[in-house]
Amino acid sequence: MLKTYSTSLLFPKRLTLASAVKRFENNYSTDTAGVANMSTDATLPTPPPSQQPMLASQRAKQQQQAQDDSNKTPRVTNAYFPLGYKDAAYQWWTSVSSKQAERHVLSYVPFLREAANIGSSESLPDVIKSDPFGVERVWRSSMVQLSGKNRALNELSIERVGEQTDDTLVMLHGYGAGLGFFYKNFEPLSRVKGWKLYALDMLGMGNSARPSFKIHAKEPQEKIREAESWFIDALEEWRQARKIEKFTLLGHSMGGYLAVSYALKYPGHLNKLILASPVGIPEDPWAVNAEMPEPEESTFANEFTQDQESIVQQEPAGNNANYIKASNKKGAAANPKTVTTPPRRPIPGWVSWLWDANVSPFSIIRLAGPLGPRFVSGWTSRRFNHLPPDEKEALHTYSYSLFRQRGSGEYALPYLLAPGAYARSPVINRIQEVGRQIIKSSAADPETPPARETGFPIVMMYGDNDWMDVAGGFAAEEKIKARVVKALLHGTEEEKRRENGSAKVIIVSKAGHHLYLDNPDEFNEYIRKEMEETSKWTQKQKTLQQ
Repeated sequence: MLKTYSTSLLFPKRLTLASAVKRFENNYSTDTAGVANMSTDATLPTPPPSQQPMLASQRAKQQQQAQDDSNKTPRVTNAYFPLGYKDAAYQWWTSVSSKQAERHVLSYVPFLREAANIGSSESLPDVIKSDPFGVERVWRSSMVQLSGKNRALNELSIERVGEQTDDTLVMLHGYGAGLGFFYKNFEPLSRVKGWKLYALDMLGMGNSARPSFKIHAKEPQEKIREAESWFIDALEEWRQARKIEKFTLLGHSMGGYLAVSYALKYPGHLNKLILASPVGIPEDPWAVNAEMPEPEESTFANEFTQDQESIVQQEPAGNNANYIKASNKKGAAANPKTVTTPPRRPIPGWVSWLWDANVSPFSIIRLAGPLGPRFVSGWTSRRFNHLPPDEKEALHTYSYSLFRQRGSGEYALPYLLAPGAYARSPVINRIQEVGRQIIKSSAADPETPPARETGFPIVMMYGDNDWMDVAGGFAAEEKIKARVVKALLHGTEEEKRRENGSAKVIIVSKAGHHLYLDNPDEFNEYIRKEMEETSKWTQKQKTLQQ
């Protein structure tokens, strides 16, 4: 469980600022001495003042040598942080605001227009002609104020003008990210008729307000509940402010974990739950027992080492892919030591130390000052290298603008997850109760008697090269299906009639953990189908109530 350390300690001796600077200087000298240096700081060699005419045989020999050299793998020194020192310092000094960076990313969303930029002189037919899907679709960016001091959520809403809104999709990002990462999904998902889309920055992350994060509970389980509530209470307050009765909730990574927590604490408001590569489903005894050391191995390192370009261009590989192809997924999921589960890598002791001391990776970015953009490039250069150069650059700037902001929600991480991204309260132990809670009478309608939820569809999605454990998803599917059978056997006649529980696992090809960005076409197609199925179910319920 979360270990506590004196607040006077920030880093172990081997991570002092002086040693870090010395290491950077050594790396810098290595970079500038390299022949194939990729840093922008490198200077081109000065050509000789004069050259003798080259014979044809010499030219042919030189061309052959150049061809041979081009066939060799180039040596890249210190390629983990590809951004040069001068460029990093320049970005740090001239960096745009996080809101400007967000708008720049949104500028790559096609066809959708910002509501504030639509002129009063434009006629609706002219606007519709500019959209190949024959409808005016507009987006708005807002800060939704919540109760209390410095509490507000950054919101992006997308609506189809002139159509009745029957269903709502709400999208939650992962740890430390922001709503702009969904820029490849906004336009395709807004094609579905009758839907309004919302993407939110979670409290304390993205461009939402960043209040101080404090945990007052003393018991381990209470600390977990308090950390979860810090986020999901804000989501529920936002729902009430927007007067949304029921909606479909899509959460990626930690957003998926918190979506499950929301469904359990605030029942009666979801039509469907979509978990995109959710963190925290499988159980690791090292992570949930305070008497045991922290986990020593994890697949979490793949978030920083996986190359997205190789992921989107190759066939599934590794043990996670072997599990996807396994014929007996139920049996493999029941055995946590099966060879088909993802390979784990050792967690360095200093990583566990920093994790338990609640030193977030973003605090290191902030402390790095002019070196911050260079550190961030180590992640963005791999995470977005399958994208066009201008989009990759926009996402790098957006990421750095978010990571450098004041620390807030990021400090919830060690209360929710152990080192290596193992949940301290695993989702697998409570997923079967999602959609099965008692809906209490509300203050607005006290005469309505309490009723039990009768389930709703739960969809879990993974990339075929995901570092998240897909076996946990299939194990969760089995538990949910078993709960549906139990409800049909022991529920009341009315509960059986209204039963709507189901579960399935979807594998997105040529995608990793960020499947919504790795293969957006396939991801969006799956989500659109889920939205259309929900629309049919919504219309059926309305017909039955008439």
